[in-house]
Amino acid sequence: MAGGLANFSLMYFVQPLLPMLATHYGVTPAESAHALSITTLTIIVGLLATGPLADRVGRVPVMRASLLLSGALGLASAFAPDWTSLLVLRGLLGLTLAGLPGAALAYLREEVDGLSHPRANAAYIAGTAVGGAAGRLLPGPLAALGGWPLAATAVSLLTIVAGVLLVLLLPPSRGFAPRPASLRTSLLGTFAAPSDRVVALLCVTGFAAMGTFVGVYNAVSFRLQSPPFLLGAAASLVYLAYPVGIAAPALARALAERIGRGGATAGFVGLLAGAVALISLPTLPAVVAGLGLITFAFLGTHSLLSGWVVDRARREGRGTAQAAGAYLGTYYLGSTLAGAVATWQWQAGGWTGVAVLGLGLAAVALLAALAASAADRNPHGAAEEVAAAL
Repeated sequence: MAGGLANFSLMYFVQPLLPMLATHYGVTPAESAHALSITTLTIIVGLLATGPLADRVGRVPVMRASLLLSGALGLASAFAPDWTSLLVLRGLLGLTLAGLPGAALAYLREEVDGLSHPRANAAYIAGTAVGGAAGRLLPGPLAALGGWPLAATAVSLLTIVAGVLLVLLLPPSRGFAPRPASLRTSLLGTFAAPSDRVVALLCVTGFAAMGTFVGVYNAVSFRLQSPPFLLGAAASLVYLAYPVGIAAPALARALAERIGRGGATAGFVGLLAGAVALISLPTLPAVVAGLGLITFAFLGTHSLLSGWVVDRARREGRGTAQAAGAYLGTYYLGSTLAGAVATWQWQAGGWTGVAVLGLGLAAVALLAALAASAADRNPHGAAEEVAAAL
């Protein structure tokens, strides 16, 4: 949980600071989003190496090194002299951040028994939710006191502390057996993971859900500093709605136990669409409520999908680390593309374009989740029938 907290806070703390970065480095709103999208893009590249490395040396060493190296790069980025230097450092940061999520999902699947795995996975996702909350709430007040350098330094030190805690407290792997395959074989395994119909559909769901979430959050920072809100630096306070999502993984797990993963996932994705509509209303209470709802909906969706992917891979005799890598790669691709497109939409035509993008991606996520549910119940071709019917 501590690892997920630090990982997500360091990844996303730039999001509420995009307007400040645009002013500090003299770039446009669309260009400022590159501070986040370059990180999520290089995370995808890093995930390709994480699976093979974790299969060779173990899950725990990879997670420890990920946090410690990421904290060091975060400290360096706090003092980047120009925009290009910042982007280079944020790009390198993505490579090191990738070590934690892929290895963590495989570690939980291997070290926790089947009955307890959903609860453990929910706890990990809750940790990422706390990290996302800290990464969006702390930077605003810190930046008001000491600018970008203070905010970046504080979040980076948090990551280093989490890395030290993992070194001291995380139990060694007991269910891990080294699988020293060649890089080519491991990469082929990662790219082959979506050849399983259900895994492929879950990857599409993760791509679209993450795209909805990050696209809306990127653009809303600029919207709240424009008419009719004009909040200025106080815009970061609306992220107080973010902690609403922390309870989502546990609730998602409980709902899945009652109605199944497919129905629970579809329900949470439906909430994503409702949240986008709510945020689009021109009143501050509606925006704050909508941000709380979209956070709750996304974290519930991600918790269900991440556990579903590795469980499906294990049931089908496929590599769990490689399946997790494939899922997370498409998940972060959604963040990269939609985050950049959403800020471009905002700059080009205001909030309407952002809302259309978010609703469209939520619709894709819903269709893919329903098709995955049908395919997992009937592995002999139901997915195509359901997709056609929808």
